[in-house]
Amino acid sequence: MKNIFSVLMLLIAGISSAQVTVKGVVKDSIGDTLELANIIAINKETKAMASYAITNDKGVFKLDLDKNTVYTVQVSYIGMKTVSETITTKEEDLTKNYTLQNDNALAAVELTYEMPVTIKGDTLVYNADSFKDGSERKLEDVLKKLPGVEINADGQIEVEGKVVTKLMVNGKDFFDGDSKLATKNIPSNAVDKIQVLRNYSEVGQLSGVSNNQDNVAINIKLKEGKENFWFGDITAGTGVADNDGLYLVQPKLFYYSPKYSINLIGDMNNIGEVALTNRDIRNFGGGFRAPSRSSGTNINLGNNGLSGLTNVSNAQKVETKLGAANFSYAPQKNLDLSGFFIYNSSRMNTREESYVRYTDSELGIPDEETVQTGKEASNQALAKLSVTYKPNSNNQLDYDLLGRLSNDTEVQDLFSSVVGSTNQVDKVKPFSINQNLSYYYTLDDKNIFALEAQHLIKDEDPFYNALLVNDPTSDEDAFDNTAGALGLNTDQFGYDLNQNRRIKSNQLDAKVDYYHILNNKSNINLTLGTILSKQEFNSNIFQFLDDGSYFDPVATLTDNDGNVLTNQNDTDYNFSDVYLGFHYRLKTGKFTITPGFSLHSYGNKNTQFDETYKDNFFRVLPDFETRIQFKKSESLTFNYNMSNSFTDVTSLAEGLVLNNYNNIGYGNSELQNSLSHNVSLNYFSFNLFNYTNVFARASYSKNIDQIRSQTEFDNVIRTSTYFNSNFADESASVFGRVQRTFKKIRAGLNVNFSYSKSNQFIQDVRSVNESFRQSYTPEIRTNFKTAPNVRLRYAYTVTENNQGASSTTFKVNAPSVEFDAYILKAFTFRTDFTYTNQDDGVRPAESFRTWDASLAYRKDKDAKWEFEVKASNLLDIDSNISNGSSNISVYSSETFIQPRFVTFRVIYTL
Repeated sequence: MKNIFSVLMLLIAGISSAQVTVKGVVKDSIGDTLELANIIAINKETKAMASYAITNDKGVFKLDLDKNTVYTVQVSYIGMKTVSETITTKEEDLTKNYTLQNDNALAAVELTYEMPVTIKGDTLVYNADSFKDGSERKLEDVLKKLPGVEINADGQIEVEGKVVTKLMVNGKDFFDGDSKLATKNIPSNAVDKIQVLRNYSEVGQLSGVSNNQDNVAINIKLKEGKENFWFGDITAGTGVADNDGLYLVQPKLFYYSPKYSINLIGDMNNIGEVALTNRDIRNFGGGFRAPSRSSGTNINLGNNGLSGLTNVSNAQKVETKLGAANFSYAPQKNLDLSGFFIYNSSRMNTREESYVRYTDSELGIPDEETVQTGKEASNQALAKLSVTYKPNSNNQLDYDLLGRLSNDTEVQDLFSSVVGSTNQVDKVKPFSINQNLSYYYTLDDKNIFALEAQHLIKDEDPFYNALLVNDPTSDEDAFDNTAGALGLNTDQFGYDLNQNRRIKSNQLDAKVDYYHILNNKSNINLTLGTILSKQEFNSNIFQFLDDGSYFDPVATLTDNDGNVLTNQNDTDYNFSDVYLGFHYRLKTGKFTITPGFSLHSYGNKNTQFDETYKDNFFRVLPDFETRIQFKKSESLTFNYNMSNSFTDVTSLAEGLVLNNYNNIGYGNSELQNSLSHNVSLNYFSFNLFNYTNVFARASYSKNIDQIRSQTEFDNVIRTSTYFNSNFADESASVFGRVQRTFKKIRAGLNVNFSYSKSNQFIQDVRSVNESFRQSYTPEIRTNFKTAPNVRLRYAYTVTENNQGASSTTFKVNAPSVEFDAYILKAFTFRTDFTYTNQDDGVRPAESFRTWDASLAYRKDKDAKWEFEVKASNLLDIDSNISNGSSNISVYSSETFIQPRFVTFRVIYTL
């Protein structure tokens, strides 16, 4: 890797020495400097754009050009006449100043070339063709090359460190709530402009009175000729892996017109190329945001779905089917209808071998080796319908309906060196319906009203079954003590352990906002809101005997007060929050200051076993935000808020719950909320003068009365309950990202530091756990238009854990290289290689390698047919190694993955 980096440094030096710098100042006719003026240099011989620049706040620009070459330089600014001049570079740098005259006619100026990047207020506009070299196929291939834009490890778009959750095409929502369907499916040749909308507000009436700096959206402008015609592509492929046949069918079709749009995405394959993972669909928010998100109240309704949800990259076998449709329709100018439907079916086989070592020998927990094989089957469907009605500029009514339904099963065969063989089955068929109603009314230029209400109904019914081997003649089986505590019949040759659960949630989250505009610098905001939540939780643990008969066990396990626990739960939990908020927003110079507070009246009541527990109280939650806008593309934001967090019904239910055969829990009906102080500092700078992009974030959180678990171990089988800890937990993090472009080379560095301190309680012993993680990810990539491009990346991570009396240190080194080349204007070659080395400081370091490659042919860029050979896991590595730690243990696991796949594909472009 050192040699490769040395070669690239020499390449940068070579490019720099072969070029000269043209710099100067752009002014208007009265001598004032012009910020954000556009300068383009066009090679007079090749007619190609050679360089571009945008002036900074002092009107200064800088162009990097080849020596001894003739260029046409165009200087433009909105509302002024464009200046065009021919210059000839020599061996030395040049200084050129320009003065622009007012264009009173405001006639449109026809430029030969468009600027690659322009800034219009809070909008960044990228000209997609300026960043393409011919090897791109999908939208994400273009986004990766844009300065200031990242595709993170989860496939999400990040701008200025913020995840983009809203992506539009020609101003119309595209599967609102997730950007991956767009980035992985929209063809790159259909993309004209990429608009990054900073400080984005979906409601124009509120854009001037609310803080939207955390909101970033992207709008994709299609090329001319893509409207009123179907476009997209259809891919079909086949291949061989070992003795199994491979198949792939992926139709992706799009239709846009001024009045309506239709997007159809299909995917059926057994090679692990999924458009959306099971996790993605479960996290697919549909664009819903809770009205109480900034109130200071956080209530957890819990997630009682499957716990496995294996990543596709960690599966031995993957079969998936996806059907997705998105539409928008505007029957009238003031009425918009939109929505989507997604169905996903997946089947996965998994295998993992692990070793767990418990770090505190005084706990008496034996180390454990496990071999686990599993099969996961998931069928998921979700649909959304949205209506927006804007009869005039003063009124807007929005209604959204989102429904989810799934049927998931997970079967696991587990061998433990402590417990022996166990077969487990998890099943769940949850559904939910989420509705959102919003109305925005502008009374006059001083008064604005907003109503937001969201209603959620959720029903979850997880079922768990475990089969454990038992020798009724022996008292030495590792599960016997737990079986006795649960009241199971121990005179059986196997424990057939079962649990039914049912969790119903019903929540209303609503608020009314009143904005009064005092002047063009300040306004006040009054908020009256409420959260009303009701949850019902029922569960029972039962056993099937060897003869198949049903047995209802009576537990003998006791809580910390000596009360005998039950194997059943019947709990009703009601929560209410009525709050009044006040915020004052002031703009003065570079500062935007927003102090505020909210006054909350909380009510908690849970009823179980004919007893009712209540907790009613008041609390004031302050918050404060200050934003310093140094320049149009540089700001610093400080934020402080105090928040209250409330748990879900399963942590309050006092009966026993099987989280797993070796993880048993019971709740605490008297749990109270936890209080946290949160501080953050955000800085970003997007400088097109020196092509530097900087983002940094620092945050700190202190949690008081945190809900913690108290755990007792019997062998490797744990029993846990919950309580409000008197010891505060703390966490802090610092993240920074710097990008700098040097001519055709872009360098970047990501740095991340995180620290956490938590209190744990095991075997009646309190210990303080501290974790410090630091990661450094430098990378360098080229951005040539006619030459091959390479990306070198090096990820280095160190994780230190101090767990009571013991400490562990993990180090991960992961250099990687990506290469793509557009050859002879017909062939596209791509390959990527990653080497990962992990060291825990105890055992010998372990490593694994991944290598993928593809070669595609199409006659030219406009050809309808394309043929591709694609190979994954070229080295045929059968497993990945990972090391890590929990609060009380360190582990090493070997996860078996898909073998080498080689497929041949045919792509037809509409």
